[in-house]
Amino acid sequence: MKITDVKTFVVGNPPPGIGGRYFIFVKLTTDSNVVGYGEAYNATFGPHVTAHMIEDLAERYLVGRDPHDIETFFRRAYSSGFSQRPDISVMGCFSALEIACWDIIGKEAGKPVYKLLGGQVHEALRSYTYLYPTTGSAVPAEADNPHKNVYNDPVLAAECALAYVEQGFSAVKLDPAGPYTAFDGHQPRLIDIDLSARMLKVIREAVGDRADILFGTHGQFTASGALRMAKAIEPYDPLWFEEPVPPDMPEVMAQVARGTSIPIATGERLTTKFEFARVIENRAATILQPDLGRSGGILETKKIAAMAEAYHIQIAPHCYCGPIVGAANIQLATTLPNFLILESLKQWDGFHEKLLKKKIEWQDGNVIPSKEPGLGVELDEAVCEAYPWTGTELHLQMTQEPLFP
Repeated sequence: MKITDVKTFVVGNPPPGIGGRYFIFVKLTTDSNVVGYGEAYNATFGPHVTAHMIEDLAERYLVGRDPHDIETFFRRAYSSGFSQRPDISVMGCFSALEIACWDIIGKEAGKPVYKLLGGQVHEALRSYTYLYPTTGSAVPAEADNPHKNVYNDPVLAAECALAYVEQGFSAVKLDPAGPYTAFDGHQPRLIDIDLSARMLKVIREAVGDRADILFGTHGQFTASGALRMAKAIEPYDPLWFEEPVPPDMPEVMAQVARGTSIPIATGERLTTKFEFARVIENRAATILQPDLGRSGGILETKKIAAMAEAYHIQIAPHCYCGPIVGAANIQLATTLPNFLILESLKQWDGFHEKLLKKKIEWQDGNVIPSKEPGLGVELDEAVCEAYPWTGTELHLQMTQEPLFP
C-alpha cells in the first residue's frame, strides 16, 4: 500500500464559530483507493499557507510510501531541513497527515484505531464544554464593549453552567480573567482577580458538587500573578488551573504548581514528546492537554501519555478546532489508563455535526467511541467545498498591544 494523492481543505467556520475561525483538513488516498482524513491545529501562519505546507511535507516524506510506517515518517518530518527540534508549524502539518495515515491503517485492518494502539480501556469518555454565550462565541467581550456575556457576568455564567449540567455535563470551563496579549505574562489587576473569584463562587453555588469547574487563562500571568489568582479561586475547588503562565518556561509554571493546591493543566501549545518531557521533568503540571492536531498526532501523543503515566500524570486532550482532531482525540483517549476528561465542542452538534457524515456520539456527558474502522468518522467533502475560508485573520489571535500602558 502506498499514498498516491493528497488534498487539503480550508473550511470557514460559520457563526457562531465554535472551534475557531476555520479548520484545516487533509485527505490522503492510497493506490488501493482507501481514504484517510486528518486535521491540523496550526494557528501560526495563514491557513492556505499551512495547507500548502501540508502538501509539501507529504510530497517530500509520504507520497509513494506506505502509510503504516509512522515512525519513519515522524523522524523524516521532525528532522526536515536540518531542524530536528520541536517546531509547532511542522508538527501541525505532520499531525494532520499522521492522523490521516491512522485512519487509513484502521480502515485497512477493519478496526477502530484504538484497537491497534493497545485496545479499548474506556467504554465512554467523560467530557466537558466551555461556557458559550448565547451567541455561541467563546470570545469574551472586548474591554471597551459594555455588553455582558458569560465571561464577564457571574449571573449569566452561572445560568449557562447550570444549563450544561442539566444536559449531562459534569464539568464546565471558562476563561474569565480578561483578554490575553502578546505581552503576557502580566500581573492581574485586582478587578480581574475579584471578577474571576466572583464568577467561580456563583457557578459553584449554582452547580454544587454536580460538576467540576475548569479555570483557564491562556498563559496570561507571571508566576507571582498566577499565585495571587490561585489563592483567590482556591475556595471554589476548581479541577484545574490551565496554563497559569506562558508555555515556554515550564520551570516557571512549576513555581505555580508548588504554590497552590489547584492542579495545574497545560499542553495545548506544546508539541512532541520532547516539550512535554520538560513539563514532566519540572513537575510543572499534573494534567497534560495535548492537542492531537499539533502535538505530533496519535502515536506521538500515545508516547506522551505513556511518559505521563509513569509520573501519575493524567491526560485531558485539548480540542478547539474541527471534528477530525476531535475524532483522533477520542481514539487515543479510549486507550489511555491515565485519561481524565475530553474537551467536547458542546455536544458535537452545529457545524461540527454538519461536517461529518455521521455525528460523534455524545450521551449524558460522555463521548461514546465509535466501533467503525479508522477514526470512526467520515468528512463530508461537499460541506467542506461549500464553506471555503476567504478571510485573512488567524484561527486565534492574541491582543497585539499591552493591556496596561
